[in-house]
Amino acid sequence: MDLAPYLETLRRDLAAAAAPGGPDVARAADLLSGALDASLRLCLLQVLSDAADEITAKLSATAVEVRLRGGQADFAVTPTDVASPPPVTPSEPSGDVTRITLRLPESLKDAAEQAAAAEGVSVNTWLVRAVQAATRGGPSTPPTRGTTGRRVTGFGRA
Repeated sequence: MDLAPYLETLRRDLAAAAAPGGPDVARAADLLSGALDASLRLCLLQVLSDAADEITAKLSATAVEVRLRGGQADFAVTPTDVASPPPVTPSEPSGDVTRITLRLPESLKDAAEQAAAAEGVSVNTWLVRAVQAATRGGPSTPPTRGTTGRRVTGFGRA
């Protein structure tokens, strides 16, 4: 879903509202619309994400996600296994939730999506669990310098 037409509509509406104020107000409106572009995109993505969550809550055996690829928002509809709901980890985080932007190579993103699908959870839930395990010193945490008797796995790039 291309968000550009919606942002352009907002830009035109702002320009039309500012036009009676003269050229200075029109210029200010143009500058303001340019400055708000990133914020408006994020707001539209949040709306789409919230809508996908509501749709998922209403549908049984189906998960709807919003995926951002190349500036385009796409919906992904995935069947879920109703017979075995995903296990709830007793140590799920509680409290405030914050957003971050994570940039991954396409192959790593695909691998994370496959791993999440195999566990029957969203990619977000799968990533949260992976970060929890890594920060708690779980099995995915690499050993610190100077420790012995532990196996290190992973990949390197030269």
